Amino acid sequence: NDYNDEPLSTTTATMTDTKRPHPSSSQAAQAIIESAMSAMTSTTKPPLYDVTIVCTTDDYQAAYWMDRLSNGVCKKPTTATGNNDEGVYPMVLAVSEDWSPSGAGNGLGTLYAFQKACRVAQEKFGVDIGSDLKGGKISAALFHTAGKGTRLAPLPASENNNKPGVKLPVCHQLADGSYEPITVLEAVVRQTGIYAASRSGRLSVYWGDQIFVPTAPFEYTPSHHVDIMCTLEEEPPTEKVWQERGLEKYGVIAVAKGESGDAAQVEKVDHPTAVRMLKNLGDIGRVGPSLGSFSVSAKILEALCEEFKEELAAKDGKLDTDPHFWMPLTLPQDEYISLMSQKGVEEDESRSHHMRMSKMKESFMAANSELGLFGAVDVGNNACWWDYGQLKLYITNNLKLSEDGADADLLRRFFGVTSRVMNSELSGVNVDASASVSSCKAKSGSVGAHSSIAAVEAEEIQIGEDAIVVNCAAKKIVAGKGAVLYNLISESEDGIVAEDGDVIVAVTDTDGKSMLLKSKIDICGGQAWKKVLDGNTVSFEEVHKQNRDADVSTIEKKRKELYKKASSSFGL
Repeated sequence: NDYNDEPLSTTTATMTDTKRPHPSSSQAAQAIIESAMSAMTSTTKPPLYDVTIVCTTDDYQAAYWMDRLSNGVCKKPTTATGNNDEGVYPMVLAVSEDWSPSGAGNGLGTLYAFQKACRVAQEKFGVDIGSDLKGGKISAALFHTAGKGTRLAPLPASENNNKPGVKLPVCHQLADGSYEPITVLEAVVRQTGIYAASRSGRLSVYWGDQIFVPTAPFEYTPSHHVDIMCTLEEEPPTEKVWQERGLEKYGVIAVAKGESGDAAQVEKVDHPTAVRMLKNLGDIGRVGPSLGSFSVSAKILEALCEEFKEELAAKDGKLDTDPHFWMPLTLPQDEYISLMSQKGVEEDESRSHHMRMSKMKESFMAANSELGLFGAVDVGNNACWWDYGQLKLYITNNLKLSEDGADADLLRRFFGVTSRVMNSELSGVNVDASASVSSCKAKSGSVGAHSSIAAVEAEEIQIGEDAIVVNCAAKKIVAGKGAVLYNLISESEDGIVAEDGDVIVAVTDTDGKSMLLKSKIDICGGQAWKKVLDGNTVSFEEVHKQNRDADVSTIEKKRKELYKKASSSFGL
């Protein structure tokens, strides 16, 4: 499995627990949520990084995102005279990870993508972003999106392996005035921009499928060369708290008491082991699960690129940030060796890697002691969290659009949903008051309770409760209870019919030929990856291979043409 499919293998459970607390009700947290939401939903001056780097699976995806983001959520602001701002920033740079088949891991993958983005910036815009970052003139963010997306299958297959291009059932307005469903990556880019103002001279690194609203301050002054996002607990980390919070299941960040705010990382250990491993931090003030996302100063970014220059030049090796960068930089050698042995890594290998990182740390900190080495950025332990990296979470979090409650209210506000039916023509359709409908057209039928539908055009729709329908056009669309219909276009008399719990997507090629791919809402694509499921002639894995190096921009254009043709054929 590719590293980006399991970006937070250490934290998934905290974020997917259905009993997750609602947004913190303390006044301070409410004020932070309010200012975060105001910034994230600003239409006049949305917060953006100066440079947005997207790391993709191939060059076709890189071209797609460079175009889509530059003309969309990362568009240059218009000046008072109505012209686009003349400066080079904000700039979008999308690069593919053309590494050996096993992948670079998110450690080497980050360094490689940054170096490649620097070359693209020089070639395309004549700008040295490395130098501007080092001079503290700009902020930069890198979004990891490469990977198969097995746990979200079959949706990424319908986007021809362009996993971050998976659409959500809510539409946003494009530059040309038209509406279309927002993609996961566009939502993530919009959300993470709130940290940009605090991070001049730093590269921020995010995973491309999670959105959160912090309940801890997002404007801060970085005090460490590396800082990692986490949800710190309010109480001191006693054995009782450790057990109650289930911290032994996660990658955990521990922050020392006192002024320094120095932190360290351990992974999947019980309380006594953690205390022993973290003894060089001194007294521990607070702990909490890591979110994996981090930021680095331009100086340590340069030092890491220098340290691993041979691997980067040869495009060889696979190193992840947590086990291969942060843990050896923050844990004593013996503790690091014992932790890595739980992962099946030989003692000699761990020892030599720890020695390598310690040597780098020593010479780096001797020359750059103005900041600490490794710190934490707390997002608040009641942060609202919406993850779209697995099919079951895609369903849960999209159905929130039609729910009641503080969490659902925030989600709707984030996506600009001001009423349950928006930008739609449904005169003869009976729409349940709890459904969420965005940019749809139909003449008759019904939309069931708590369903979420967007960019749907049909003569007749029969949408069952809890169904999700995105970007579908047919004469008649019937979706059973809880069904998921995605990118389906049909000109047949029967239209599209899905039973309860069906997941049906279309996979389209550059010629406009489509095949259906089916699953069920309770099937995990990761576990069923190699199986041929009922109703399919091939496995998800086989489709993934067929989709390799698909020209996603051309296919997207073709899909829009087919959609228009179908829609106009039944007079909409």
